[in-house]
Amino acid sequence: MDPAQLNYTTTKKELLAIVFALDKFCSYLLGSKIIVFSNHAALRFLLKKPDVKLRLIRWMLLLQEFNIEIKDKKGVENSMFPPEASWLYKEKLKSDAKYYIWDDPYLWRLYNDQVIRRCILDTEIKSVLQFCHAAFGGGHDG
Repeated sequence: MDPAQLNYTTTKKELLAIVFALDKFCSYLLGSKIIVFSNHAALRFLLKKPDVKLRLIRWMLLLQEFNIEIKDKKGVENSMFPPEASWLYKEKLKSDAKYYIWDDPYLWRLYNDQVIRRCILDTEIKSVLQFCHAAFGGGHDG
């Protein structure tokens, strides 16, 4: 966030996060039903407020391009970790996340040998192997 955005209210920051995600993943989300769970009931009020600033009008215009529904969810229920997940599991997930880098549209991983490698989808494995083996000098010697 830029310095001006750091001064936004919590509700506006949450709306900014939604707008940023929709803008970033627009090509994947257009035409899909999107449900956003939020613990800010004020978020829905903000979107229906009649007298708003230009910035909020721009955000609302972007939201209108999508089939989006904003639902209230209590903060306790609105967690990325299931309630039965242990503290150790949460720490391991946070620890593992530091090795991954998202550089749109690819996910990269830093390995122990300090080499960064691109993560590939399961659906891409076969074509990557075929390409590597069919290329000049590809395949295995013996």
